Amino acid sequence: MIAISGLIKKYNQQLILDIPSCNLEKGIYWIKGANGSGKTTFLKILAGMIPFEGAITINAIPQKQDPVTYRKQLSWAAAEPLYPDFLTGTDLIRLYQRIKEVGNDATASLVHLFNSAAYISNKTATYSAGMLKKLSLILAFSGATKVILLDEPFITLDAATCKLLGAYINDRHRSAGTSFLLSSHQDPHEFLTGCTELLIQDQTIQ
Repeated sequence: MIAISGLIKKYNQQLILDIPSCNLEKGIYWIKGANGSGKTTFLKILAGMIPFEGAITINAIPQKQDPVTYRKQLSWAAAEPLYPDFLTGTDLIRLYQRIKEVGNDATASLVHLFNSAAYISNKTATYSAGMLKKLSLILAFSGATKVILLDEPFITLDAATCKLLGAYINDRHRSAGTSFLLSSHQDPHEFLTGCTELLIQDQTIQ
């Protein structure tokens, strides 16, 4: 599903990632690594957010040669999401609905799932960190994307929502074949089943 070859990423000539080859089939992947090992950088590269040397394809669609089609296959949720203060959660959901061609019922079910109906129409400036995290997940889960990238999805969430999130990931992978790549300093095995570990160490995946 995801094929990586010759991936090199440097910041100011400092090597951050060097992944000669990596092929990932459909699944749920936990990206492990120490602080500064390149986990977030790796996810952002997969998401098409930052430049790199090398090549990445998803379902044989190359990121660099066909970036629009490539990006339509995936969704992204940041570890600490930030949105314009003057926009409401509803504004952002409607924007994503237009971009991803998603109906109201699908997004409404996600709002209900994450218990966000009481505040979703408020401006994001009033949201707590946990509310922002839930909104980012609602947006990432909207639509039928084949790959969902989650950077530290369990931080700022209460224990009950962590279990709910894990159940959603398990169910969506099982029912729709969606693949998930997530970074986490917390062990997600408590919430996820069939999770494959990918360790980023010494600038490469092991």
